[in-house]
Amino acid sequence: MKYGYARVSTSEQDHAGQVDALKAAGAVKIFSEKMSGVRADRPQLARAIAALDEGDILAVTRIDRLARSSRDLLNIVHEIEARGATFESLSEPWANTNTPTASAMLTMLSAFAQLDRAFILARTKEGRERAKARGRKFGRKPKLNQEQVDHAKALQREGRGMREIGKLLGCNASTISRTLQLQQQEDEIA
Repeated sequence: MKYGYARVSTSEQDHAGQVDALKAAGAVKIFSEKMSGVRADRPQLARAIAALDEGDILAVTRIDRLARSSRDLLNIVHEIEARGATFESLSEPWANTNTPTASAMLTMLSAFAQLDRAFILARTKEGRERAKARGRKFGRKPKLNQEQVDHAKALQREGRGMREIGKLLGCNASTISRTLQLQQQEDEIA
């Protein structure tokens, strides 16, 4: 069975032309939505993929109606193929997954997407290292300031328990325990 997926980005646009083209190509049921392709949570696309069975086809008029990046396209095509179905683009027959050409093209797209991801990770790592060298700290801000930590240490020396200290400082006992352990490790290093 051939299913269709039609998408436009804004409510002012109309997907009637896509629907007509998909019907003319033999689509029995068409899932359509008015939503940006950048969004990962497209309910009608999810329904279209869920409807696919072994041997079915999911058709679109153009690839950009389905995916906005090569990584997105590869992920969606992988989902389609995992259901035993194939993907078809009316405008780009080279992408139809029931042909050897598409298999080669998708393999190349996958390699480029993987290379692009590696470049992004390398640039991100370099940026983080430069920021750390300038004194930037990453992660959540500490729950307790230094004055509160010193107060917690004093209360602990008095023999008070973590729960009691936590109640006095307005936080959980595990936060107190973790903070005091980190403070102790920092004091040992210094």
